[in-house]
Amino acid sequence: METFLVFVNIAIIFAFIFVLIRMQQKHVSFSKRVFAGLGFGILIGVYLQLAFGTESTVVSQTTDWYNIAGRGYVRLLMMIVIPLILVSIIQSIINLEKSSELGKISLWIIGILVGTTAIAALVGIGSSFLFDLNASQIEAGQAEESRGLYLEERLTDVEDMTTPQKILEFIPANPFLDMTGDRATSTIAVVIFAAFIGVALLGVKRRQPDQAEVFIKGVNSIYAVVMRIVKIVLRLTPIGILGLMAVTVAQTDVAGILELGKFVVASYVALGVMFLLHLVLISVVGLNPFTYLKKVLPVLGFAFTSRSSAGTIPLNISAQKNNLGVDEGIANMSASFGATIGQNGCAGIYPAMLAVMIAPTVGIDPLSPGFLIQLVLIVAISSFGVAGVGGGATFAALIVLSSMNLPVALAGLLISVEPLIDMGRTALNVNGAMTSGTLTSRILYRLNVDRFNDKNAIEKDIS
Repeated sequence: METFLVFVNIAIIFAFIFVLIRMQQKHVSFSKRVFAGLGFGILIGVYLQLAFGTESTVVSQTTDWYNIAGRGYVRLLMMIVIPLILVSIIQSIINLEKSSELGKISLWIIGILVGTTAIAALVGIGSSFLFDLNASQIEAGQAEESRGLYLEERLTDVEDMTTPQKILEFIPANPFLDMTGDRATSTIAVVIFAAFIGVALLGVKRRQPDQAEVFIKGVNSIYAVVMRIVKIVLRLTPIGILGLMAVTVAQTDVAGILELGKFVVASYVALGVMFLLHLVLISVVGLNPFTYLKKVLPVLGFAFTSRSSAGTIPLNISAQKNNLGVDEGIANMSASFGATIGQNGCAGIYPAMLAVMIAPTVGIDPLSPGFLIQLVLIVAISSFGVAGVGGGATFAALIVLSSMNLPVALAGLLISVEPLIDMGRTALNVNGAMTSGTLTSRILYRLNVDRFNDKNAIEKDIS
């Protein structure tokens, strides 16, 4: 009987996939297909919850099959992330008039990412005080205690590294190893390696133009092929979101959410405030925040369901370049840097909220100016190198809590609501990256304002 029910559930998702394919054939806009996939996924997930419950074998087996569409799509995106970053950064530097422009662009992008992370920490602190969050009010179950032990084990890895050693992790000792994504800082390491190739090529271009021309033609050819692969994969986005959302909703621990509801609400209030601040920054540089929001919503929808900043890089770059009119080089760098540096949700809001919650349990006054200043500075500094995949927020929390001499095991109390909050955090991370790219492009007069204001310039190439 269970096998029959699993087949029925598989048939249901195939029916919705067929609807999405028909929508594409009828040239329904990319944005509408993305949100249709999101809505269909929620419907299927609710059906599985109500019909079978989260712990049933039917749901477990069904979601295994659904993951082919969901996690399979994320794997395809991860497949093209490193090739895309490598050739995009090289090509972007080739098109720069001066190599000094690379440093200026990088400084603006990183400065905005880290600056907004510091602001995000303040927002998280404010939300914690507003909702009077305190870790001592939360009771730990068996799963939470196991999570706490796991965090304490991970802490030893963090404590063994000094700040200079963490910075050294950015430098690629073996770029081919980093191309496998083996390290948390692999994305940044590949960006640095690609930057060296691009800068070296500029030098060869001046001294040996014939040799440089051969290499440039090769890079342009590879770039064209990679971008074609990106477009093919991105067309699967509505189906990927359908699978991801169905699995997420079907496996959501509703009881855990209700028990820790205050923390969930406080987290999303902080995330919402930071989203609004991003829009304020967009408006400060003379751009319409509503136009910006409309054009980035499909990307945020995928980031929300996938919970992977790194996996969203191809969508991020495509949206910045095609939708917002951001300079191609800036789009490439801001999306790549934003996947591991200055993540507003995972490295900003989340660690700050945890620190304020946990401080009273060890006799520290979280309202102390010294504590708050130290917390914001540590959050900003530690936001370098946060992994752009699931678990990045945990890594950031480990660094911040250990630096503040706070017990990390208490962070395990939130395990039951971690996936739900991580969805919003990831969307904020990605929006922070797109905001940094848009602001940098505008500040350096490299933004195609006509394309930004063109309401019809929304992923035409993908539809």
